[in-house]
Amino acid sequence: MAVRATDRKGVQVLDPAGLFVLADELPELDHPVLVHGLPGFVDAGSGVRLVTEHLLETLPSTVVARFDHDILIDYRGARPSLVFAEDHYQDYAPPEIVLHAVDDADGTRFLLLAGREPDFQWERFGAAVVDLVRRFEVRVSIGLLAIPMTIPHTRPMSVTGHGSKPGLVPIDGNIFTGEIRVPASVSAFLELRLGQAGCDAGGFAAHVPHYLAATEYPDAAITLLERLAASTGLHLPTDLLAASAASTREAIEEQVSASGEVQEIVAQLERQYDAVVARDPATLLDADGALPDGDQIGAEFERFLAGLDDGGKP
Repeated sequence: MAVRATDRKGVQVLDPAGLFVLADELPELDHPVLVHGLPGFVDAGSGVRLVTEHLLETLPSTVVARFDHDILIDYRGARPSLVFAEDHYQDYAPPEIVLHAVDDADGTRFLLLAGREPDFQWERFGAAVVDLVRRFEVRVSIGLLAIPMTIPHTRPMSVTGHGSKPGLVPIDGNIFTGEIRVPASVSAFLELRLGQAGCDAGGFAAHVPHYLAATEYPDAAITLLERLAASTGLHLPTDLLAASAASTREAIEEQVSASGEVQEIVAQLERQYDAVVARDPATLLDADGALPDGDQIGAEFERFLAGLDDGGKP
């Protein structure tokens, strides 16, 4: 394969076009929005996975391109599943990374890059996405994340908006101030590289109660879809997710009401959350602040989550 230099000084990658195969027939696109949801390192409450599954299950879609998952995915770190039937294996499910064209409820077509976060060749993958964004004349790219936060589930879910230039997405509810160093996700990496390439790119990170991060939390998906729709003008119904979210909230309340200790922990989170937000929302991120950390909450909420996994999921 030919070697091609990226925009970063001193970095070279193999030809990005070798990472994906385009469909034989490409759909018509009119300066579409690109949504990328590639969970892997973090996806609290499975918020991003629920978004992409919901969009692909409820809206018409077609495949635009498939990425070479054999090159990009570490199979030992995220083993694919097989079905063993009596005396043979069947139904192998590879960890795909696929670019879809999806029609929203009004027929507006947008692109959805879904699948697992790549483990390898991020620079080459980023260059490939930049090429596709330019090829299809994407007007804006929006990445989705769901991250754990020390907040109670009984308060409105906050969201951090961010973009490659000011005003690209709403940031009125942001709780971040100053600078903070965080582990990289491919979603953040793509936003950075797209912005450096002169492409408009932004995203949203939903803040999921940290004690619910290990279970499905459809409210996170609904929040992300609502922010996505508001910032892009896409019509993205959430009715099916709303029903699932209601069932999940009911299961959570049953678990909370069954334990006085859990009730007190949630009440403490509520009191401290309200006090902190009234004073300075950014201090919610201060690990040395008043909010209890995972060690303080750990044992009781492990039992709480175990109860949800046993029968509380929708």
